[in-house]
Amino acid sequence: MTEAIGSVREPGILIRPLQEGPDMRIGVDLQQRIWNYAEIDTVPDQMLVVARETGGQVLGAFHRDQPIGFAMAFVGAHRGVTYLHSHMVGVVPDYQDRGVGRMLKLAQREDAIARGFDLIEWTFDPLQLKNAYFNIARLGAIIRRYIPNLYGRTTSPLHAGLPTDRLVAEWWLRSPRVENILNSDPPVLGTAAVRISIPSSIRQICAENPAEAEKIQSDVRKQFERHISSGLAATGFEFEDQRGSYLMEPYED
Repeated sequence: MTEAIGSVREPGILIRPLQEGPDMRIGVDLQQRIWNYAEIDTVPDQMLVVARETGGQVLGAFHRDQPIGFAMAFVGAHRGVTYLHSHMVGVVPDYQDRGVGRMLKLAQREDAIARGFDLIEWTFDPLQLKNAYFNIARLGAIIRRYIPNLYGRTTSPLHAGLPTDRLVAEWWLRSPRVENILNSDPPVLGTAAVRISIPSSIRQICAENPAEAEKIQSDVRKQFERHISSGLAATGFEFEDQRGSYLMEPYED
């Protein structure tokens, strides 16, 4: 993967692999710009090289040669399936909500398919509702795993002092479900889909009332664990009535 990824290009914006030396430093700088990471918290350029050299991905998004976004994935394996684990995807603040994140995900998919992968996974915070909508409704990922407090409690303001609960997104790259969603033809959910609903104001609640936010998080955790253990998967996400809702139903590969 040495050339620009053509099928996700738009005027003025280019997605391409990051290469040796100074190129990899771009990935470090973008982590600091996107997430306000201190130097000690960034994935160093040496690890970006390792990710690339062991079959992973290190991609940059550029607008008129200026770096504006970044994606990094490692190769993973479990249950006999080799896949890509997308560890980081981010866009600098001035370019957020402008489609660059989707371009990066589509570039990851294109490269993964070209190299024979069927699956990309990543984790995300269940309380990040816009992220949930993007992952499930816009990309076609499904959710069948919930990991409580994956990283432990941290001092990061992004985590608001809460346990770092995470959902695992499974993106089956060649599935009809994903193909249809990427072509703006979403599947029809069953009428018996179960909802796990969260207030749309959850980020404000996290900032202003952490104790209440943790109660909501605990309830969401119990619901996910109960429904996943009964064989349901999150296959949809929608906003309505000042709430965001995960839609759970039976799912087979």
